[in-house]
Amino acid sequence: MKLFKMVGCLAVLVAALFFWCNSSQAKDVVIGFTAPLSGPAAEYGLNCASGLDMAVKQINKTGGIKIKGKTYNLKLVKLDDGMDPTRAVTNSRRLQEQDHAVAIFSPITASQYAMMTINREKGHEFIVMAYTSSPALSKQGNELTVTIPPTFSIYAEVEAKWAYAKGYRRAGVIVTNEVYGVEWTDFFSKYFTKLGGEITAVKPANMYTETDFSAQISAILATKPDVMLVGGPSATSALMVEQARNLGYKGAFCFIDQAQIDQMANVLKGYQLMYNSIAVGTVVDLPAAITPWFVKTFKENYKGMYTWEVALHYGAALAVARAVQAAGSTDVLAIRKAFPKAYPLLGDQVPAQVHGLTSDGRQLMLCSTQTINQDGKLERPILEVWWPKTKKEFNAVVKLGQRTLGVSTDPNIPPVEWVWMEAEDYRK
Repeated sequence: MKLFKMVGCLAVLVAALFFWCNSSQAKDVVIGFTAPLSGPAAEYGLNCASGLDMAVKQINKTGGIKIKGKTYNLKLVKLDDGMDPTRAVTNSRRLQEQDHAVAIFSPITASQYAMMTINREKGHEFIVMAYTSSPALSKQGNELTVTIPPTFSIYAEVEAKWAYAKGYRRAGVIVTNEVYGVEWTDFFSKYFTKLGGEITAVKPANMYTETDFSAQISAILATKPDVMLVGGPSATSALMVEQARNLGYKGAFCFIDQAQIDQMANVLKGYQLMYNSIAVGTVVDLPAAITPWFVKTFKENYKGMYTWEVALHYGAALAVARAVQAAGSTDVLAIRKAFPKAYPLLGDQVPAQVHGLTSDGRQLMLCSTQTINQDGKLERPILEVWWPKTKKEFNAVVKLGQRTLGVSTDPNIPPVEWVWMEAEDYRK
């Protein structure tokens, strides 16, 4: 009889613990993350994860998410997929079915396409939060996908126009041999040749395994270009710049968005070798009011360099939290429908302002470009506003956005310039 009572008490205790755990979990809104957290791309994956983690902690610290009078914490669950799309799908199923993630982040384009084949299964829906600048992904018609950064087609157009305006007419191309590099080449070539320029040669390279690019560079230089489109991962892009200068190249560079010039400057010990170039602006020089706090907080709590991946994942996690609160529900369909209400996210909340969503689910985020002059000095950031259809709409964006601008962390860099750009890729 005593044994029976003990077993009964134990069963009650287990049931109580089970109820307590479930009720605790019920107070969490879960976002998932599947990415390379090991292997050659681990640093990239960890930078993305750091931005999400930083956002989750800040959201919970400042009151969490309010749903129908109740407070919920945001919870991040991270899984390693080693850049394997099949593992990314397996991780996504686990995150949705076991952790009930309402949104799952991925920074790998091939994995995002794979996830988009399952994220609308009835009863197992989740929002794919896609960190990719690929122009094609957001145009696939998947209504449960949000694309985080601007399409690189905008940067390709800006850089082609900059090069042509500087008087350059002959462009050589040496970029990563991935599909992403092929797409970049196609867009840049289209814009540059439309203006009247000529692509003299295209020499892709495996920028994850190669370190000596002298053969490709020599082949490009033989065609006498006055500007080169260059890029892949930042560290190997820096090597490419150094080798081109050592081989006597004195012309200009346009850098694809994957090649971040602040990271390249760390490898090259400054910007001098990148003289006379244009690239996506440095994230640390975004003139948002929150930038000083953001940089300080990141450096105090996380390893590695503060990158665009950190900043944009932070903002995207905040957008998810605000969409959940606007929906008043953890229902995925309701959250995605409420997503436009998450914006605007301005410079007092995020380093990179976001003003809404396109009709195909891409964030309306200001593009930032920066040039390095002939003396190897960074010039002021240019903020391209690419979605307004009229000057009146552009002025409204500027008026709203300027409310929360701060100053650059570098006092030697002048204030930003706002430019209205009717991006060809989104022109109707």
